[in-house]
Amino acid sequence: MSSPQPLLLDLAVHAAAVAHEARSVCPCGEATLADRSDGVVVRHGDTVAKAHAPDTDPGELKTRIDTAARLTDVFLTPLARTPVRLYGRLVSFWPHGSPVDPDDPDAAPWEAVATLLALLHRTPVTADLPVMRGPLKAARAVARLRADAGGHPAVGPIGRAWATLPAWARGEAPFPESGILCHGDLHLGQLVRLPGATGWRLIDVDDLGAGNPAWDLARPAAWFACGLLASDEWGRFLGAYRAAGGPAVPADGDPWPALDVPARALTVQTAARMVAKALADGRSLDDVETCVVDACARMASLPAQLTQDPAK
Repeated sequence: MSSPQPLLLDLAVHAAAVAHEARSVCPCGEATLADRSDGVVVRHGDTVAKAHAPDTDPGELKTRIDTAARLTDVFLTPLARTPVRLYGRLVSFWPHGSPVDPDDPDAAPWEAVATLLALLHRTPVTADLPVMRGPLKAARAVARLRADAGGHPAVGPIGRAWATLPAWARGEAPFPESGILCHGDLHLGQLVRLPGATGWRLIDVDDLGAGNPAWDLARPAAWFACGLLASDEWGRFLGAYRAAGGPAVPADGDPWPALDVPARALTVQTAARMVAKALADGRSLDDVETCVVDACARMASLPAQLTQDPAK
């Protein structure tokens, strides 16, 4: 569901105000970068305003923004520590960065994102930090599919794969290891680079929190398991994460006892979102979407590995 038009217009006005306060000269280029029910993002010049989901907790968002502001080597630095409220939505402000080029997958900075994750995971968790929301988002994606998809044939294998997961991976129980700082929704779209900068930074703090760090490795792991990520790219990502001292997997040996359950959960979440989008577009599943649904069907017949404590 798209946002109300007045929210988009006023969000642009607020973005412009922050841009002009922050800089004496404003490029004044404007664009809507995202318009979803869980996030509306507007750019004015080199300033970005994000209206967060309507159910966002103010205190938790403030803590997440403060955390990003402290971790300048990992996250894009917010332009303001305290969000404002607009049409019932909390709004935060950020510098605009250049994303990874989706049309040049060979140039994807796998080593950079792996190193940033390792730095994030090695950062001590503060007592006020909320729980990482990754499993909750996966559960919502499955619930929305069940509510909206009717008799679509993909709902069955997706639901059966979901049912094989332990309660913590479905957002129904605490993490088996919850003392590590996690991004919560890691993918290449969460990586940007500021003009003139050589290093990459993470964006999107909505799901940041204490949790199982394997969740942040789970999407590339799922892509690799589904055959959507080449073994060379997966090896580069995993090798860089280990080289940087990341705690989500053992320093050597088989990483899958730690990654299997989170990778399965992200596969189910991805499949649920893909099917929902295909239904909304009124079309059949494409080859990639079919591949992910087929992976769910295989998962339902294979037992998941027990999640390994990354601290051991």
